[in-house]
Amino acid sequence: MSSSLDTPQGAAELAGSLLPPLGNRWLHTQTVAERAREASPAVPEDERDLLVAAAWLHDIGYAPELRETGFHPLDGARHLESLGAPRRLVCLVAHHSGAVYEAEQRGLVTELEPYEREDSPLLDALVYSDTATGPAGQCFEFGRRIDEILVRYEPGSEVHTAISKAHPYLGAAVERARARLDG
Repeated sequence: MSSSLDTPQGAAELAGSLLPPLGNRWLHTQTVAERAREASPAVPEDERDLLVAAAWLHDIGYAPELRETGFHPLDGARHLESLGAPRRLVCLVAHHSGAVYEAEQRGLVTELEPYEREDSPLLDALVYSDTATGPAGQCFEFGRRIDEILVRYEPGSEVHTAISKAHPYLGAAVERARARLDG
């Protein structure tokens, strides 16, 4: 990597080396990064690059060559950790968009525990960016995005159950990010 992973350029390079073969996942990631750039006024100025970097990297755990547990936030965080990425970036990827709810469904809470979850404007803005973006990069309102996930994943599946349980947490994070953007 020619750039640090916690910069938008370095993160985009790493994501671009792993995700393009996944088609829609790559389109989703590119739009999440753009949404994060747009949402960056919701975080302190010195954290804006980290927000965009986390957006570029939030789904790298879907890359087949990184698949270890099959739980993309954990697989992505572990890969970033193996590359020596900054701890905060690793933890943001591990906990993006309410990952702990899906970890509970998959029996992976113990594996996720070493990665601290921050409650911060930065994590809220990452949730906001991810939940404003559909699976192929479409721009969605939060409610439509949640509905889309619940339709795409079968009732009773790990993702469907996790998103159903995470909905209040995710909605609150999105509202906090919106309030910071509007304020």
